[in-house]
Amino acid sequence: MAKIFRSATPWVRSDNRKSKTRGERGRTIQNRKWAGLFAIIVALTVCGPRAEAQQTGKISRIGFLSPGNSGPSPLLDAFRQGLREHGYIEGQNIRVEYRYAEGKLDRLPELAAELVRLKVDIIFAINATAARAAKNVTKTVPIVFTWVADPLEIVDSLSQPGGNLTGMSTLAWDLGGKRLELMKEAIPRLSRVGVLWNSANPTATRVFKEIEEAGPQLGLQIYAMMARNSDQLQKAFEVATAEKINGLFVIEEAVMASNRKRVLDLAAKRRLPTGSQYKEFAEGGGLLTYGPDLPDLFRRGAIFIDKILKGRKPADLPVEQPMKLDFVLNIRTAQQLGLTIPQWTLMKADKVIK
Repeated sequence: MAKIFRSATPWVRSDNRKSKTRGERGRTIQNRKWAGLFAIIVALTVCGPRAEAQQTGKISRIGFLSPGNSGPSPLLDAFRQGLREHGYIEGQNIRVEYRYAEGKLDRLPELAAELVRLKVDIIFAINATAARAAKNVTKTVPIVFTWVADPLEIVDSLSQPGGNLTGMSTLAWDLGGKRLELMKEAIPRLSRVGVLWNSANPTATRVFKEIEEAGPQLGLQIYAMMARNSDQLQKAFEVATAEKINGLFVIEEAVMASNRKRVLDLAAKRRLPTGSQYKEFAEGGGLLTYGPDLPDLFRRGAIFIDKILKGRKPADLPVEQPMKLDFVLNIRTAQQLGLTIPQWTLMKADKVIK
């Protein structure tokens, strides 16, 4: 057994193993403390949002209310991405109850009431129609909306919404004339424009009236192509044939967006150049679009959800509006239609699809 004795260097063992002074040991302990503290800080920095979202151990329940169809969607993907960015993972610390009206708007009130009965913490209403349905069935459950052209139809003001609603606006008003102007520039021969919209949607109807008023100022004749659901699309396009329209503008909302591919197919068969509000329409084969980034609005919906789950009241969260509008041109579609887009119009585009 090794014998310990005092020497000129304190705390040296007789078996000649390397040892440490009291000062060295003190510094080692102190270094370990700092290393542990540093590890904690790193963990909190990397996992902060998720840790904060999970700290209560409660699984929050979100109601997702849509007048459109169920199934994969870039907008749904953006919404889920936003939740993840704020530390909310479906099946772990959050549960989403999805309710779709499948184009039957009269189902929305009951679907909203069903979400209230499930005692969801928040209802995420994807457009004005869904937001109104939710607002009519609850004055207490917070409602976050997006894809709303005129939020003043459902809240007291943009800066102080009041009540139990807040969210994001698409800033759709006063853009009808600009969109027609861009179509006229891109299609110099344009003279007769058909406007396809869901006539059961009050917001879409209001947008149509704005376009209808702007048409004559640009020397364009406007023709109404109304469709309340997918079953009425074919009949709506009969107007395009009968009136010999040479351009189509589609007012996209939940129902039209759910039927985007069919709309574009029907337009392609008639070789109709088409315009709309959102870039996804141009990416899907439309000629041009001018409007806000819709997936970004859905992703930012999670910001409101996060704040409300942490105790903020919808009445105190100002309604947000998009800061930027994008002009997107699909040159591939133009070539298929035999169109040559003027150079000055191409220079205006924020994105050109080739």
